[in-house]
Amino acid sequence: MKTCPRCGKQYTEPGINFCLEDGELLSHLQEIRDPSLFADDQPPTVIMDSTRATRETNWPTMDPVMPYSSPVVQFPNQSVLSPISQSKDQTLPIVSMSLGIASLIFVCCYGGIWLGAPAAVVGFLAMRNADRDPSRYGGKGLATAGLVIGIITFVLSILFIFLGLVAQVS
Repeated sequence: MKTCPRCGKQYTEPGINFCLEDGELLSHLQEIRDPSLFADDQPPTVIMDSTRATRETNWPTMDPVMPYSSPVVQFPNQSVLSPISQSKDQTLPIVSMSLGIASLIFVCCYGGIWLGAPAAVVGFLAMRNADRDPSRYGGKGLATAGLVIGIITFVLSILFIFLGLVAQVS
């Protein structure tokens, strides 16, 4: 069954979609078969006559807890104090070691020439800095490793070039 929302006229024919009197689109009228489907099934609210009785406890009373406050440290003269810890500069040794590792990876592409030689030079400079001023510069082991790896990959790249030329001639 269809009904017109404007005039309220009802139509039972299935082929009619518009109201014949005012031309409004008809809407399907659904029958509610069981009105208890929409009923509120919640139980009624019960008002209790007395407050809830609780048992008394014999807990000891305590002082209220004070909120946390950070301790205040007072220094007599902060300009005289030295810095807490100052790390040593390890920039050149790390660069040397990174170039050395990259030259190991690219040794097949003659990486010892364009990465190994700079690794050896930067490693030498880093070792010289660490020897001259050990309190300021660190990473002597990294610099040594970068220097050694750079020299080895440079020699290997030169050897690969020589063997390539010999194989090409013969």
